[in-house]
Amino acid sequence: MTRVASLYLPQLAIERLREAERPARQPEPASVSITPRFAPPIDDNPGACSVPKAGGWRPGARWARDGALGSRPSQAEIDALPSHQRPTMREMGRRSEAAEHVFKAMPADDSGGRGPSTTVAPLTWATLWGRPTVLVTRTGQRDVVTAACPLALELGLRPGMAAAHARALVADLEVCDAEPEADRAWLDRLALHAVAHWTPTACVSEPDGLWLDLTGTTHLFGGEERFCRRLLRFLKRLGFTASIAIAGTPGAAHALARYRSEAITLLPEGSETQAIADLPLAALRLEPGVLETAARFGLERIAELYPMPRGPLARRLGLATVRRLDQARGMIAEPIVPVVPFETPHMERRLLEPIGTAEAINQVIGDLVDDLVTLLAGRGLGLRTAILACQIVDGSEQRIAIGTARATRESRHLKRMLAMRVERIDPGLGIEAMTLVAPRVEELRAQTLEAGLITGDCAPDIALLVDQLAGRIDPDMPFRLSSHESDVPERAVRRVGPLTKSKGWPGWKRPVRMLRRPELLSTVVALLPDHPPRRFVWRGSSYRVIAGDGPERIHGEWWRNASEMWAVRDYFRVEAEGGQRFWLFRRGDGVDEQTGNLSWFMHGVFG
Repeated sequence: MTRVASLYLPQLAIERLREAERPARQPEPASVSITPRFAPPIDDNPGACSVPKAGGWRPGARWARDGALGSRPSQAEIDALPSHQRPTMREMGRRSEAAEHVFKAMPADDSGGRGPSTTVAPLTWATLWGRPTVLVTRTGQRDVVTAACPLALELGLRPGMAAAHARALVADLEVCDAEPEADRAWLDRLALHAVAHWTPTACVSEPDGLWLDLTGTTHLFGGEERFCRRLLRFLKRLGFTASIAIAGTPGAAHALARYRSEAITLLPEGSETQAIADLPLAALRLEPGVLETAARFGLERIAELYPMPRGPLARRLGLATVRRLDQARGMIAEPIVPVVPFETPHMERRLLEPIGTAEAINQVIGDLVDDLVTLLAGRGLGLRTAILACQIVDGSEQRIAIGTARATRESRHLKRMLAMRVERIDPGLGIEAMTLVAPRVEELRAQTLEAGLITGDCAPDIALLVDQLAGRIDPDMPFRLSSHESDVPERAVRRVGPLTKSKGWPGWKRPVRMLRRPELLSTVVALLPDHPPRRFVWRGSSYRVIAGDGPERIHGEWWRNASEMWAVRDYFRVEAEGGQRFWLFRRGDGVDEQTGNLSWFMHGVFG
């Protein structure tokens, strides 16, 4: 089920201008009237009270004073007072009443609650911005009104009116220049925001709205109605007035959002024909000349076009009218071309004749790389991954890909890397088109180069070497080893990128070659608890130990696995008769059974 939303911003141009001027245009203090309705009495004679406040008695002390003098107000006098000045039940001598809820709201009274009340005049366009405002643009030899604020519309000013006529009708009219480019830029930003937060398919509906393809997305926001309310609140916080309509076709949603008085219109699928029947012909987005022609024929509503034959309708109002009518009713598809937040850099070459030799392919690759590097330089980007696609005459496609260890725009290096993989392309009957795409790019800024007179040690740049090696072997094979914070040896080393700086290595001795997983030893002869083995069998060979050092005790990481709570490994460095040196360990400390089962494992080889 297709669901398309049309967002309409009727006052986009003026409201955008006013929001830009808001810091300099604040409501005048005279527009808000504050009328005190109650002034609390002040007792200037505190008497013998020891707790005077603000030149008078605080409420509790005043009632205590009145009670001490034997004068107590009547119930009618108490009810006539505001809520915040009435005495509590405790002050009236009743000590067993139930306590009020701490979050219970105070009931309203004639005084307006606590302190002096204020009467604020309703904020209208005149209150906020003062004079009526219109936007004009130069058309030929005259200025034409393109947008008018609500106050100007109430005074009879309309878009399309001459600016001189508008000034003659309204003496204190404020006239500003229209900025259609800025309005379009704001809509583009809103469309990109919509793609990032609301729906992946959104585009600008010129000149004052957006189209949103909400198919399969509104359930993420609690339904269509809730999504619409959320969207309108978002725009209201930005200072924009908007209306939105959701229908099964873009044309119906566009018409309902602009020619219905409701802020939110939700149209069930399949009812577009009946919903737009009573709307004017302008709701179909027809050209002004077509509307004038339709007016001469006496056609005013969309419903009047339904019974007319298509041939006479197309001759009188044009094929565009028939197409718009069918699109609004869902009889013809109207695709939405979405905005793309980031356009992937790519270059394409279509060849006059198919090519199949390595020299010709390398020539085209060179042209594509030069054009792509120019495009990346203009955007300030560097290439990390490139994909070359070759279209074969028979319709098939051949692809090769390269990756760089660091973002680069060096065309010579990129050409050499692609040339190393040309042999993997099978041209078949010939290549008729080639495309070079950079799906992964990174920001590449200017770097400070060291002067040639510096004689200090400088680390060589191995990025080009890494790329050359990756081009000849598996791209993921070049790597470095770096230490990792862990006591367990097999977890203390990690593979990192070839250009990543390795962390510091531990100070204790470790073997040059460490096995991926410890391997179980058999036929082990050793004295417990702290002696290295005397004999063992590993991979079918028997070894006799002539020297050993250890143990180095390593405990398990209990925070990772409950089974390592009491685990213990005792590592030994041993030397066999043939000169081989091994790094092996025993599970358990040889005393407590829960630390391990006393089995021996080979974990590394020295030398």
